[in-house]
Amino acid sequence: MDLNLSEEDWATFLSRTHDRELQELKQLNAYYEGEQELSYMHPELLKEIGDQIRQVVINWPQLVVDAVEERLDVEGFRYPKTDSADGELWRIWQANCMDVKSQQAHTDALAMKRSFLVTGTNAKDSTTPLVTAESALQMYADFDPATREIRAALKRYNEIDPLTAAVRDRYATLYRPDATVWFKSAGPGTWTVVDRDDHKVGTPLVAVLPNRGRLLVPGGVSELRAVLPLSDAACKMATDLMVGAEFHALPRRAAFGFAEEDFVDVNGKPLSVWSRLAGRIWSTSKTRKEDGADVIQFPAADLKNFTDTIEALARIVAALAALPPNYMGLAADDAASADAIRSREARLVKRCERKQKPFGEGYERMNRLIMRIIDGGWDPRLQQLETLWRDPATPTFAQKADATVKLVQAHVIPVEQGREDLGYTSGQLARMREMDQRALDRAMAGDYAAGYGPKPLPEEPAEPGEAAPADPLPVE
Repeated sequence: MDLNLSEEDWATFLSRTHDRELQELKQLNAYYEGEQELSYMHPELLKEIGDQIRQVVINWPQLVVDAVEERLDVEGFRYPKTDSADGELWRIWQANCMDVKSQQAHTDALAMKRSFLVTGTNAKDSTTPLVTAESALQMYADFDPATREIRAALKRYNEIDPLTAAVRDRYATLYRPDATVWFKSAGPGTWTVVDRDDHKVGTPLVAVLPNRGRLLVPGGVSELRAVLPLSDAACKMATDLMVGAEFHALPRRAAFGFAEEDFVDVNGKPLSVWSRLAGRIWSTSKTRKEDGADVIQFPAADLKNFTDTIEALARIVAALAALPPNYMGLAADDAASADAIRSREARLVKRCERKQKPFGEGYERMNRLIMRIIDGGWDPRLQQLETLWRDPATPTFAQKADATVKLVQAHVIPVEQGREDLGYTSGQLARMREMDQRALDRAMAGDYAAGYGPKPLPEEPAEPGEAAPADPLPVE
């Protein structure tokens, strides 16, 4: 099903729809960067404190996102009924610097619901289509409610004047099933076509990486949604802790029978307000007996209630985000053994594996579009393309190698699969296959030690008149 809209109307419709969501996306991005506004603080307290106390940000949102993103690494793409990753798809991946861009796309998708992959022709190299990763802050996609497929997408970006840092021009790119259209803003809400590519592919050249996509929310949900109220509470408690340290952590004094001019230093100079607050040495000629002057000291406040509250909030965040206690700076209840560490990370590992499925589908759509641009037709094998991910678990390499060797020796898996399980990259696996082939060729030529390392060098014949080397003594 498609709306009967012109290209200019599509650009206007997507712009307005994106604008309605943009404020929420900017807020999610601010939370990830630790730049959110302070919540739960009474306005009167903020007015009284002013700039004396700054907000303390405990950046748990960034920790929640990075803990998952650090375990999401693409290692290749494999066609069905093949044993190894495809070299051509990996070449195009690396030519577009997707090793780095994929990490950025994962971070944006986890923090801001989704990110995008855009494919197009490359004017500099027709054999290597251009692939870019796009932020949800600049791009928006409309999903067909009947099929939940992307039926249109729009990317908006600005040209900034380098001298004034002001917006000089506004541009947009519309992605439709049969064409990609470039616009320039002619004023508020109006667009003028400046270029187009009628590719006739039949689908927009866009793939989405949704985080926690649901049946009625194909665009995804932020990974931060459940922890933001707790993060606000922790930042508030940490800021209150600083306010308490400012006014109550130091012992307070009360002076009776003194005037303002009585607070002087040893040289008779008046003390500043802060010196009186911080408890520097005071000097006065007044006495208790003659002048009725007296100074008493109150005990310092115990701020443990703040730290206990922050720790309680940290435990709730760890449970919601599937983070091990040590990620939140908490002491675990079990011993720090290898089994205990793996047990703590079990939910986090499973959560990362759940992310690999929708993200992998986005990368597989990207590759289908890439090969459609190169070949001019759809390759049915690409419908079963598989994205290869690095294992998100963290066993020691020795443990993993030992388990892999046992599986290979028991003929449960072939050697090639064992190497892949150990995390070797596509390039390393290709070099290993070349080494195996060279060793096989040497063995077929009669060099049976080819697979066991270099053979010993033959002994040189003795010179005329020189005694031959003696045989080694037999071992008793």
